[in-house]
Amino acid sequence: MALRKIRPNGGPEDFDRWQQRKSSLTRESILDAAVDSLVESGYAGLSTNDVARRAGVSRGAMHHHFPNRIALVRGMIEHVFYSRMRYFLDDFVARLKVIDNADAELQPHVIAVELHWHSVQSREFEAYLRLAVAARNDPELAEAFDPAAKLYDEVWLEEMDHAFPQWRNAPELMRLASDFTQAVQLGLLINGSTIGEDRVRMIQNELIGIVMRLAEAAKR
Repeated sequence: MALRKIRPNGGPEDFDRWQQRKSSLTRESILDAAVDSLVESGYAGLSTNDVARRAGVSRGAMHHHFPNRIALVRGMIEHVFYSRMRYFLDDFVARLKVIDNADAELQPHVIAVELHWHSVQSREFEAYLRLAVAARNDPELAEAFDPAAKLYDEVWLEEMDHAFPQWRNAPELMRLASDFTQAVQLGLLINGSTIGEDRVRMIQNELIGIVMRLAEAAKR
């Protein structure tokens, strides 16, 4: 109770809210540390002790939020998926606010392809790839990862439906544009250092053209 008296302008509810906020920040810090551990050490090297050390939390705090490794992995899967989507959507909305009215039809699609390319180069996407590859040979991980990935795909398409209202009459074309963009850019991410910047740029430009053609088809 002494801690509650430290806050002269607040009551027990303020303290409870602060405790909830503190717990949320601790959980976020642990998940960020888990992503770092996964990216640097691989799935086999991921451990709750290493993550606790990186996050600067006690083993007790670690166990409170994630009692075992698979609980940590489940939390990280959700964290990786939705952090990436949140960053993409926040950046997309911010960029839409400053586009030229003259290019309003073109620029949202160009921006989306560009931002998606940035998103697949993020540490969150690298963590996603490591989990996806590891899940192919780890049934326990696959049990956690595969349903979450399918749900994320559904939520992603719902968010794209809101972000691109001009596609609503042709949802199958929107899905095609989204799937094609993801497939092409994943290939570029893996092979980009081999084929070089010029070829990557040419493929990206062709990708934008294909997305624009699908967008035009969606209007008919």
